[in-house]
Amino acid sequence: MWPKARRPKGLNGVRRAAVIGAETIHHGGSAVDAVEAAVVSMEDNPVFNAGTGSTLNLIGEVEMDAAIVDGTSFETGGVALVRGVSNPIRLARLVMEKTDHALIAGYGAERIASLFRLPTTDVLVANRVMAWKKALRRVERARIGLTRNSKLAKSAFPLEVGDTVGALALDSRGNIAAACSTGGVLLKLPGRIGDSAIVGSGLYADSRLGAATATGIGELAIRSVLSKAAVDLMKESSAGEAGITSVMKTVQICAGPPQSKEIQLPISRERTLKAQGWEGF
Repeated sequence: MWPKARRPKGLNGVRRAAVIGAETIHHGGSAVDAVEAAVVSMEDNPVFNAGTGSTLNLIGEVEMDAAIVDGTSFETGGVALVRGVSNPIRLARLVMEKTDHALIAGYGAERIASLFRLPTTDVLVANRVMAWKKALRRVERARIGLTRNSKLAKSAFPLEVGDTVGALALDSRGNIAAACSTGGVLLKLPGRIGDSAIVGSGLYADSRLGAATATGIGELAIRSVLSKAAVDLMKESSAGEAGITSVMKTVQICAGPPQSKEIQLPISRERTLKAQGWEGF
């Protein structure tokens, strides 16, 4: 759950992103335009773990992931391990529309950002640096191995795990799209790629059914193909609650009950514009 002191800023950021997405559609933009615009707004807001405000990995660096899906054409674009790019979601859309690929990571993605002159910035913010330092001290005291860093961060710093941002949109032509962006989990090993860059796990969209994004421990979403499973379940009449319940059972198989409750799965059953990623609001 988010600290009370940060909830107003988070809520304001969510509302602003939703308004920006809705206005984009109102002015004739597509669902893809809307989710991109909404996520850009949250990437620019340091309260969220995406773009400016992203968490730090084990060695104090920021490596960001993002992806976008067109639910009508099923075109997708994802980027991973991106550094210094102000808006990774814009880079993900470039991958979708300007390349033959679905996912590009690291140096290659950054070269595309440079080629298309995407803005760059220092995405570090003070509160994330403080959280990283505190987490490192806990690691030293606990004397745990590298494989347990994510477990420690999840239990001691839940906010640094579950505030990935995402947006879903339905436009006037019936097209649905999804997008998400994240700095990943605190203390992740350098080079770790989470679910937010992977279509089907961190996000999915199908204009015939709906769309979903996920937040929490990315490895669980990857192992259960969480978002795709949720959208497939929308074929059922009780897609809302039953979809979430069914996918949670899938996650329990992968991780067991203690971890499964930390996966969030908002879905667009009524096909309305939604944004997600703020547990406890």
